[in-house]
Amino acid sequence: MALAQPEPGGVLAGQIDPRTDPRSGPLRGTLATTACMETLQVGYLHAVVAAAGCSLSQPFPDNGIDWHVSHGAPEHVIDDEVTIKVQLKATYQIPSRPAGPTFGFTLDNEHLVKLARSPVAVHKILVVMLVPRERDQWLSAGHDRLDLRHCCYWTNLAGHPVTGRRRTTVRIPTTRIFDDRALCEIMTRVGSGGTP
Repeated sequence: MALAQPEPGGVLAGQIDPRTDPRSGPLRGTLATTACMETLQVGYLHAVVAAAGCSLSQPFPDNGIDWHVSHGAPEHVIDDEVTIKVQLKATYQIPSRPAGPTFGFTLDNEHLVKLARSPVAVHKILVVMLVPRERDQWLSAGHDRLDLRHCCYWTNLAGHPVTGRRRTTVRIPTTRIFDDRALCEIMTRVGSGGTP
């Protein structure tokens, strides 16, 4: 039995229109960029939650908050498992490594009111992912790693005022990179009765 060998240019090498510029990369689907950005940031959240040893659930139906993240540890003071609510946003309009201590991100006032409510029984955070404009720059994979670009930042908007007529710009600290360590620290503060 003979085994077919792949074409030198890849499996689809003979099927791609020769007029196509080979430097343009693989043929990507036609799903809207914003929908793909939502999927990418969910993948980032899943990776952070897994590395932090947390569990993740999605409210159904969605009531304006994307995800609930829970962290169980016997060291928590208020309960053996604490939960926060996470709202995800993504943009390609802000470059990676924003200059300065914060960057601006605009929210609809209705959404800000939900995130800024205080006091609350379950704390909420906003997680904003900055992504490259071009999808072919969003990730790269190798034998020992998968790199997602660029980065997620988080903030707690409790008590934030509405200042715009329909939308309000909030400031996101660039020191608050959202990764597994940051999530564990957030959960430790919440587990001791504090805020994120």
